[in-house]
Amino acid sequence: MEQPLAPYSVCNLAAINLANVANKQTKTVDFNKLKEIVEVGVKMQDNVIDATPYFLEENKKQALGERRVGLGIMGLHDLLIYCETVYGSNEGNELIDKVFETIATTAYRTSIELAKEKGSFPFLVGKTEEETTKLRLKFINTGFMKKMPEDIRQDILKYGIRNSHLLTVAPTGSTGTLIGVSTGLEPYFAFQYFRSGRLGKFIEVNAPIVDEYLKNNLDKSIETLPEWFVSAMELSPEAHADVQCVIQRWIDSSISKTVNAPKGYAVEQVQAVYERLYKGGAKGGTVYVDGSRDAQVLSLTAEENYLQEEFQLEDKENVHVAIIETIAPLEDTSITIGSEVGNVCPICRKGSVKEIGGCNTCSNCNAQLKCGL
Repeated sequence: MEQPLAPYSVCNLAAINLANVANKQTKTVDFNKLKEIVEVGVKMQDNVIDATPYFLEENKKQALGERRVGLGIMGLHDLLIYCETVYGSNEGNELIDKVFETIATTAYRTSIELAKEKGSFPFLVGKTEEETTKLRLKFINTGFMKKMPEDIRQDILKYGIRNSHLLTVAPTGSTGTLIGVSTGLEPYFAFQYFRSGRLGKFIEVNAPIVDEYLKNNLDKSIETLPEWFVSAMELSPEAHADVQCVIQRWIDSSISKTVNAPKGYAVEQVQAVYERLYKGGAKGGTVYVDGSRDAQVLSLTAEENYLQEEFQLEDKENVHVAIIETIAPLEDTSITIGSEVGNVCPICRKGSVKEIGGCNTCSNCNAQLKCGL
């Protein structure tokens, strides 16, 4: 879970589209633009806390007391591609570290400036000046704050800080897909996929960043993309885990990240990945072994799709392809198809959606359709 909360806590989330801070001419990160976006994001989210109509008094008290926000990102892989840097490589991790250091330090300095203007979050203010100092000392000596630059720690001790938490990395599945960039901090699962319709036909779709690249590089094709177009399943589980740990260094809350592992990955190997995440400072982690569920929405070959008899994908080397079943045949228009409890599963159209383990899950194909947390 990317946003651990205290009882009755709430947290408004926002995400920076990192694809927009790439200088495509110089193939570098525009750090000044990134800082400006972070500053606006923190101020906007802080205003949302006051503008929100709280239905429970307990929520209002907690929200206004801690003033927690969660500024995150999307489009990280797009940024790396524009900078011609491989996701999961040492060079890529060094760049990621600089990007998230900039996000974190800018967010905290902005929140300190807000505290000077509007006051610190109330839970950091004691009844006396001495008590306030003790609270601030305790705050700057937490595990995360001990790693922050000393000027930030000292300014919090002197002025306080407007928000108790500022950063998180949520999945941004819907918003990232809507905008057309990689979601959350994940690498692209595939750069080319096939979408199925009600007529049982497949439509080949390229990720927008691939179309953009091919348009600007007419001598290239989907089969000859450069190395920085690496997909999730081409990365080792260790590379996935290391990227998460690099980012966690600069995130005060937590991170949503899936470590993709190939078929046949043993229990001992999965255990080693979790140990790597733990030793690297991650607050949580998810390891998904390809093919470990009876049905999965994303797969790398057409043969694994339910409609395989209507389409056969030619074997090609180094082609980043996924099958996404978006629409199955609709037999009864009177039933409710969706991801809410009681609906008919939109994936297999056979099972019903039930709450299982905190997620809205299909009783037939076990597809996890919606997080219930």
